[in-house]
Amino acid sequence: MSQKQQDLLGLGRLEYLQALVTEFQVTESSEAKEQVLANLANFAYDPKNYEYLRQLKVLDLFLDMLTEDNDTLVEFALGGLCNLCLDKINKDYILEADGVAAVINCLSCSNEETVVSAVTTLMYLTTPQSRQQITALPVVECMLRFSLSANRRLSNLATIFLEDYCSPLQVEEARNLTKHTALGIPLPKN
Repeated sequence: MSQKQQDLLGLGRLEYLQALVTEFQVTESSEAKEQVLANLANFAYDPKNYEYLRQLKVLDLFLDMLTEDNDTLVEFALGGLCNLCLDKINKDYILEADGVAAVINCLSCSNEETVVSAVTTLMYLTTPQSRQQITALPVVECMLRFSLSANRRLSNLATIFLEDYCSPLQVEEARNLTKHTALGIPLPKN
C-alpha cells in the first residue's frame, strides 16, 4: 500500500471525499481523473455519503463531466448521478440544474454503459414536473430504437421506459414518425 493510500485511510469520510475531489481538480492525468471519478461515483451509491457529496459540490462535478470529450469520464459521471438521484434532495438539485437536458444528450453516446445509465437516470428523474421533458418525442423515438437493441439490458430498460413512463399516444406518435425515417441517434457499441 502506498503512503498516499495509507494517509487517505486515516481520514474521516468527509475528509477522504474532499481529498478525492481535490485530487480530481489538481491532477493533469486523464487516467487519474477517471479513477477518481469512478471512486466518487461508487461513493455516490451509499446514502451515508449524500450530504458530504452535496457539501463538496460533487453533483456539479458530475453534471459538468457530462459534456466532456472523454467517454470514460462521462460514463462515470452519469453513473454517479444515477446513484445520487434516488435521493429527493439530489433529484431536485439535478432537475433545477437542468440535468435532464444533459442526461438526454448522453443517449447519443456510443458507450453502451453510459446509455444504460442515461435511460435509468431519466426514469429516476421523472416527476410530474419533469415528465414532459423526459418523454418528449425525440426521447420516445430514441427509446423505440433502443427497444430493438441486441443488448438485452438496454432493450429491456427502453421497453420499461416506453410502457411505464410514456402514454400509448406518445409511443404511437413516435412510431408513426419513425416508420420511414432513419433516426439520428445511433445504437451504442457493444
